[in-house]
Amino acid sequence: MGTALIYLLVMLLVAAVVFLIASMIFGRGEELEPLPPGASPTRLPAAEITSSDVAQVRFQLVLRGYRMSEVDWVMQRLGTEIDQLRARVATLEHQLSEQQGGRS
Repeated sequence: MGTALIYLLVMLLVAAVVFLIASMIFGRGEELEPLPPGASPTRLPAAEITSSDVAQVRFQLVLRGYRMSEVDWVMQRLGTEIDQLRARVATLEHQLSEQQGGRS
């Protein structure tokens, strides 16, 4: 009788460990259905990204950290926005220098 009880306790312990590992890998029973492959909960505005937008960015956590495709997407968007802003600044500076050059 004692041996059967030990086997039962070991089986319960193994089942609990397997359940915990599966919960960590596959989630904890989220109420929302999972996103389709390649989709992202990461959000950024279509234009005029501000520092508060960047501060609010959240990436989906996966087993080994953040989902790299989401981080790459955000970085690409931020880089594009920075390039557009710099081009706009260069255009305005050029226009300003032309206006000042015409006055001299």
